[in-house]
Amino acid sequence: MKPRAFQIQPQDNVATLIDDSPDGTIELIGANRGVIIATEKIARGHKVALGDIAANEAVVKFGVRIGYATKPITRGAWVHLHNLASDLDDRSGTLDLHSGAPTDTASAYV
Repeated sequence: MKPRAFQIQPQDNVATLIDDSPDGTIELIGANRGVIIATEKIARGHKVALGDIAANEAVVKFGVRIGYATKPITRGAWVHLHNLASDLDDRSGTLDLHSGAPTDTASAYV
């Protein structure tokens, strides 16, 4: 079975992975159906670009803008903290790429 990604609204330019995906074909389900070729490994729960997204262009999920591309994102690429700034979390630029932990504060337990 191919890995799957769910597009919530037809205007969304990202879809959320339902399954872990090595690079390769992902089945698109939800608002639109088809396939998309992932250009890199994308973990379940993360987003894949459904088309090219220019730097500073809106990233749309749930039918609403959730942030903007901080650099060009190509179709099939992983969309996450390394190329997306959140409109919903001002600290999104200071979060660790893999853990989501803040990197702009020091721990009291160092």
